[in-house]
Amino acid sequence: MVTKIYLARHGQSKANELDLFLGHGDMDLTQKGFDQAQLLANHLSTISVDAIYSSDLLRAYHTAQATAKLKNLPVIKEKGLREIDCGEWDFMKFDDLRVKFKDSFDVWVNNVAEARCDGGESVEEVQNRMVETIRKIADSNSGKTILIFSHATSIRCFAGYCTGKGKHGVSEIPWANNCSLTEVDYVNGNFELINYGKDDYLGSISTALPGDV
Repeated sequence: MVTKIYLARHGQSKANELDLFLGHGDMDLTQKGFDQAQLLANHLSTISVDAIYSSDLLRAYHTAQATAKLKNLPVIKEKGLREIDCGEWDFMKFDDLRVKFKDSFDVWVNNVAEARCDGGESVEEVQNRMVETIRKIADSNSGKTILIFSHATSIRCFAGYCTGKGKHGVSEIPWANNCSLTEVDYVNGNFELINYGKDDYLGSISTALPGDV
């Protein structure tokens, strides 16, 4: 029996617009982010969804609302789907991170699988948290189709796990664009990555993280 999982990254946030590193810090969507969320909802209109889960952070939860309204489903908040706890990096500009936390941010850019945010989580810890949380969600929705709204690092970490290479798989996965969709099948306790980071439905308002982060 296949449990279908779709993971959506949140729409463009105010932190994205300002080139800020944002973890558990809470900033809402930009207007473009809300527009992206609606286009994602429109794209999902032809896909049957049984349950919707979201990180409790505003940028993910508010992205989920457009689809939830269309599907007439509640959004179940789940803290385990949050972005990486980035500790002292929260709300900092990428350029400032390169100066103040040069060594640790260099690891983030060049060998993300081994990275740890100063005063926060490691990438491996995020991966373990996401796998545990999504496995729990999938096991409680066996055979159904689940939609999960989360964040760039969290989705990248989970997709890396789905490659079968553990934390080392994270380095082989690119950053997913805002409001992109990743598809995973869960069968007999195993996750299989089917599609990653699809966002062609966004057209000209597709947005991505800077290429050097």
